[in-house]
This record gives sequence, C-alpha cells and structure tokens, in this order.
Amino acid sequence: MNKLPRYLFPEDYMADPSANVFNGRLYIYPSHDWDSGATEDDNGGHFEMKDYHVLSLDDVENGEVTDHGQILCVDDVDWVGRQMWDNDVAERDGKYYLIYSAKDKCDIFRLGVAVADSPEGPFRPQQDPIRGSYSIDPCAFKDDDGEIYVYFGGLWGGQLQRYRDNKALESAHLPAGDEDALPSRVAKMDDSMLQFAEEPKPIVILDADGNPLKAGNPHRFFEASWMHKYNGRYYFSYSTGDSHLLCYATGDSPYGPFTFRGVLLDPVVGWTTHHSIVEYKGQWYLFYHDCVPSDGVTWLRSVKVQRLYHNSDGTIMKVVNE
Repeated sequence: MNKLPRYLFPEDYMADPSANVFNGRLYIYPSHDWDSGATEDDNGGHFEMKDYHVLSLDDVENGEVTDHGQILCVDDVDWVGRQMWDNDVAERDGKYYLIYSAKDKCDIFRLGVAVADSPEGPFRPQQDPIRGSYSIDPCAFKDDDGEIYVYFGGLWGGQLQRYRDNKALESAHLPAGDEDALPSRVAKMDDSMLQFAEEPKPIVILDADGNPLKAGNPHRFFEASWMHKYNGRYYFSYSTGDSHLLCYATGDSPYGPFTFRGVLLDPVVGWTTHHSIVEYKGQWYLFYHDCVPSDGVTWLRSVKVQRLYHNSDGTIMKVVNE
C-alpha cells in the first residue's frame, strides 16, 4: 500500500524542496526552517535559514528518507551575511553544482555556487557570488543537449522589484493593476558552471490572447521558478505569492515565451508555496511544503510529495492537497 501524499522528513522543518534524480536515486535539496524568534513580516525577515541539508530516497511512495546532513552553512561562505534561502543542484561532467540564494554583507540577495564530487556533498563554496546575479529562488534546469539554465527571481523580500533590465533601480518599483507583471529571469550557465554565460533574460508569461500577464492578475509570477520538460515541451511553473497558487505555463524554448495553462495547486497552509516537479521510475511527482505539522506556527514548513499527471492535451491535472 502506498503512503502518498506523505511528509518526507517529519523529524525537522524543511521547505522549498528542489528534487533531482542522480545516479538512479532521488535527491531533495530543501531550505531549512528553524524557530529563530524573529518577528514575522511581509518581506520574509522571519525566514532566517542558515544552512542546507540534502535528503535522498529510492522509493518515493514508501521508502525511508536519508538525511545526509549539513552540506553548506552561512559561516562557510565569505560573502554571505545571512538568510540562505532556496537552492537547486545540477550535474555536469560528474561534478555537482549547488546554486543557492543568500544575502551578502549589505543585505542584497545574490546567487552563489558550491561544488561537490557527489550529490551528497561535501559542497565547496566559491567565495564570491555569480557576477550579475540578484534576487532568489534558483532552479537549475539541464536540457536534453546538456546546456544548463538557471531560472530565478522573487518579489517583495526576494528583491526583484529593485531591478530593471538587470540594473539596480534608484527606487524599487512594484507594478500594480494593468502594468505588466514583473517576470522571472533565466540565464544559461557557462562551461565552468560558476558564472552566467549571458545577461539574464525575462521569462514572459502570456495569456490566451498572447498578451503578457498583468500585475493585477492572480496568476502572474511572484517567485519559485521551476522548469521541467515533457514530450518536448517546456513547462515553467511558479508561485503567485500573495494569491498563494502554484501555476504553470508552456512554451517551445527554455527562454519562452510561455503561455499560461492553469493552476497546479491551490493555497496550502502557511505563508508561502514553493515546489519542484520531477519524474522518477516512470512516475511524475510534485514536491512542495506546507505548515500543518508545525501546529499553527505558520512559517515552519515541512516537505510533502504527491503524484502529478500530464493530460493527453499537454495540460497538467490539478493536484489536490490532502
């Protein structure tokens, strides 16, 4: 008998699960919640995560989850000041690259890279962030041709509203109403996997009429970019932030544009919604988090998994949180 949906690691509070398959085993790279006592606020100041662990298992539905321990912490990286938020890992030529978001000593979010010889680590951090990086929530997507793209960006506490055309603004601008919504960003990684190979590009999400989604649309991008590929199509999924949905859009290129297709998951219990999608042993899964196990402490989150199904028309069957 299967045990889905299930919480994968009830022994500790983990969130923002990035799931990947390496060497026939499923690895999950979450952020790590802890009760720091910080006051809750709209910019995520209470998310004072200070390290990363890696979890793995070989049977999503019934298998035991292994915690391989801490793979990186704030004190390991010279440029990091605080708040290690979301991360993801990609493999190239037998090396594993942890790409993560953290605030520098000036409280500006950047993306960093740490390198390991195995998916379990240990990860050796670069002592400077990726040049030209900003904001949060990296997703490292490896395409069929071996190229690796990093999708990133998040509003409010994620600071995306402080930038336009990859340049810092004198004053942050958060679009509203009929203004075009702020888009996620994507940049191909160079051969070293330590730097961007290009200037980050916007990920534009279009409505059914071919128009960019507006800032007032409850389905517009907010944070938590994820990319997967199915039947040759690119599926960009994301969180809408303050409307607390997981949505997805499809396109024919890793750069888009992407056309909005629907809602993946309705709001869960808790302050944020963040996810990943991966195929393992012939079954697709949605990994996400909610705050049910923390007994009402709304920002202590736990990793959860459910099956995910693609319909014959290329849409995705909506997942019901149970």
